Amino acid sequence: MFEHAVEAVVPHVARLLSNCASLAAATAVLAVSFQLNLKPAEAQRRIRLRLALFAASALGMTVLFTVEEMTHRSPQVYALYLLLFIAYLGFAIVDFLLQALRQSKSTRRSSVRIGLRMAAAGCAFGLIYALYKLTELVSMGLGFQLEPNHSECSSLVAAPCVFSVTSPALAVLLICLGLTLPAVVYPISQSRRRRWEVASFEALGPLWQDLSAAMPEIVLSPADYTEEASNDSDFLLQRRVIEISDAILALRPYRSRRVQELAQGAFDTGTEEGAAAVEAAVVKAALAASKAGRFADEVALPSAEAASRKDLRADTEWLLLVADAYANRVGRVTDDDQPEPIGA
Repeated sequence: MFEHAVEAVVPHVARLLSNCASLAAATAVLAVSFQLNLKPAEAQRRIRLRLALFAASALGMTVLFTVEEMTHRSPQVYALYLLLFIAYLGFAIVDFLLQALRQSKSTRRSSVRIGLRMAAAGCAFGLIYALYKLTELVSMGLGFQLEPNHSECSSLVAAPCVFSVTSPALAVLLICLGLTLPAVVYPISQSRRRRWEVASFEALGPLWQDLSAAMPEIVLSPADYTEEASNDSDFLLQRRVIEISDAILALRPYRSRRVQELAQGAFDTGTEEGAAAVEAAVVKAALAASKAGRFADEVALPSAEAASRKDLRADTEWLLLVADAYANRVGRVTDDDQPEPIGA
């Protein structure tokens, strides 16, 4: 209704408003992208430049639109109007496309990477639309009529509607989905991460309890961290992993090379589970030896699997395998400090 009222006062002004809104939306997307990906000073500089270009383009289009209406829709004036619109729109699309491709290669979050690639695909459809409008502009200059006046789309996949309607619609859809995907996926991934952290914390419990009972000094005192941290699953899991790792390190003088070799013969060391079972057997025997005060005659080599882990998640996944083997695959320690495989 508003559109009809405005059209009644200024004929064909909806085209100007729609085109200016498209340029404003493209500028807004660029501004957000700059703020997320660049340093504040550089982002502000680029945003000011894009705003100046947008303002100049919108002003020029408004002037040309006014002249066009005063000259009874002059094709030459409309061609200049269209050229100004295409020039800024194409510049903005290419600008954002380059940013999206560059950032998709460096980001670590898969949802951001997928979202940026979706947005880049949307930019490709936007460029198809811009090239179509440029072709229309060239055809006007050569005296051809690319699209009949007042033509209506009978199909979204038929020319020229696939270029004039379908391409920009897909561009907007893919860019919007790509930019919003990380915001939608993030809370879901965070919820899954917290569930994994809580489950991992509990799964490490039996191993941690045996180690902390023998070496209470490895446990961080509750007074050393805040109440907020005490409810943070990430912090609690990190502390548990560190405490278990510290305890295993403290057991080094008690880690028997003989126990390690026997365990390697009992378990398949070619798999992560088998290597974890060997480590669990060594730890269980070392824990029993430390309680008895018996040092190893020959100290076992550190686990190669444990040494290859380079971050908290990898460390946690390794210790989860060790904890599972400790509880379920390695039985009690015999009088000669040898842990018996369960089921043996």
